[in-house]
Amino acid sequence: MRHVFDFHIYFEFLVSYIAHKQKMEGTMPEKFDPYKSYGEKLIGLFARLLFSGESHSLTQLARMLDCSKQTILRLLEDIRKSYGIDIEETKQGNRNFYRIRKSGASLQNIPITSAELQSLHMCKAFTQHLIGKKLYEEATQAIFKSKAALAGGQQLSECHFASFRPGTIDYTSHHQIIHTLIEAMENHKICKLTYQAIEAPRPKTFYIKPLKLFSHHDAIYLHAQKAKEPGKPYQAPKYDPLLAVHRMKAVVMTDTGFQPDQFDFEKSFNQQFGLMKDESFQVEVEFRDWAASFVAERIWSPDQKILKKGKNKIILRFTASSEPELISWLLSFGEQAKLIKPDRLVKELRLRIAKLACCYP
Repeated sequence: MRHVFDFHIYFEFLVSYIAHKQKMEGTMPEKFDPYKSYGEKLIGLFARLLFSGESHSLTQLARMLDCSKQTILRLLEDIRKSYGIDIEETKQGNRNFYRIRKSGASLQNIPITSAELQSLHMCKAFTQHLIGKKLYEEATQAIFKSKAALAGGQQLSECHFASFRPGTIDYTSHHQIIHTLIEAMENHKICKLTYQAIEAPRPKTFYIKPLKLFSHHDAIYLHAQKAKEPGKPYQAPKYDPLLAVHRMKAVVMTDTGFQPDQFDFEKSFNQQFGLMKDESFQVEVEFRDWAASFVAERIWSPDQKILKKGKNKIILRFTASSEPELISWLLSFGEQAKLIKPDRLVKELRLRIAKLACCYP
């Protein structure tokens, strides 16, 4: 890998390479824009590998750039050919990982753009209520450092963004817990966790393999696998632990390592409606008036289908995996939502509404 000033040469060469390739293939637009289609993916992949210095799996790269694995392999080969850049390829199990190994030279002389800094300001403001005071201060400090690298010495305001916080959780007291979990995930270490479930009379202690921290409805969760407790036989649970970080009382990283199983968060969590994962089922709901417009603006499940029925009515069909979450969600729309399928949940919803009516005689 060459020194930092060669980045600009790399970039210019990639742009010219793309232009030449599109011209030869007859796809050159009247006014060439390197940030579109294949050119955008090529530069995006190159920049991600160069700046992160981390290894990315073929699946991760395909998801990041929203393309097929075959396209990623073709992009990697084009980057290798374009300027002789050495892309390191390693194998873990049956998965291939790629990275550009950084040299001893620093990349700090590459300026940050105003658009990048504004995006950081926006992300900081939108997540302030979610990550807690100390983590927010760390993020703020990182952005202050980034300002020094702003191209042309520009000054940008951060007052354009804010967040609405009623009903959120304060994670300030969980600052160390979150950092411990991150360190354990980085080093593949088993953790001893003290946790109090929402209806449990007292906390319980058990061992976990932490896999992924993620946010959902302004709360932070940990997806993990149960680990063997020292001196006791291992009993595999029916489901992997899904843990709310604000209910964690203590986390201690042990010296015991683990080899992560092949885990795809997107496939595990973002394929159906519902955070809790039970047997999936098909849902059909009729929405009217404002609820129809609200629902049609959003993605509730990747396989959803929306059918318009007249001016102010839609039918939403999708896959769900959590009956309690579905019922709570439907009730939030009041009389503007009517569950059509499945029949068993229609009956359950009717009972819930009857009980609810009893609260308001």
